[in-house]
Amino acid sequence: MMMQHIFKKGTDLTKPIFLLLHGTGGTEHDLLPLAELIDPACSILSVRGNVLENGMPRFFRRLSEGIFDEEDLIYRTKELNEFLNNAAEEYDFDRKNIVAIGYSNGANIAASLLFHYENSLKGAMLHHPMVPRRGVALPSMDELSVFIAAGKNDPICPVSETEELEELLRSAGAAVKVHYENYGHQLTRSEVEEAGKWFQEKML
Repeated sequence: MMMQHIFKKGTDLTKPIFLLLHGTGGTEHDLLPLAELIDPACSILSVRGNVLENGMPRFFRRLSEGIFDEEDLIYRTKELNEFLNNAAEEYDFDRKNIVAIGYSNGANIAASLLFHYENSLKGAMLHHPMVPRRGVALPSMDELSVFIAAGKNDPICPVSETEELEELLRSAGAAVKVHYENYGHQLTRSEVEEAGKWFQEKML
């Protein structure tokens, strides 16, 4: 299935392609400034979620706040993975060189890609993610590096949730860095700057 998106070719085609995944109610334009802050030379593939919740775009349905519709999550994760395969062909980039930048709902679908498809991403910057699924066998993540930004006072995603996701990723072999801010669920410039430092150190 097609997904509404923006593709912008970077000035250094050896660098990873940023996959931008917005939060609830966002669009494919929301995270473009983040990509510019982290590395302006990278190509960008920014995607809009295909699900609407009260008119607000999302990447998958939820049953209530913090309760995911697992069946839809699985379906939409497959949809996104197939879209990435097709986009790599259409725009002629290396499918194995994609690094996700996701916020909230977008971070959750990025984490779901990692949980369901081995080597679906080279790396991921997850801003305020939750555990996408529990009780499932995870693929090997031995080659994967993940940055997680979380708020110590996040009412949607408590510290315990962040710690659980970190442990699940580590147990599958991923190298994980967690950065905490003394805020809530909002995306802060300082956490994006930390993500940028991580990217320059781990992904280049």
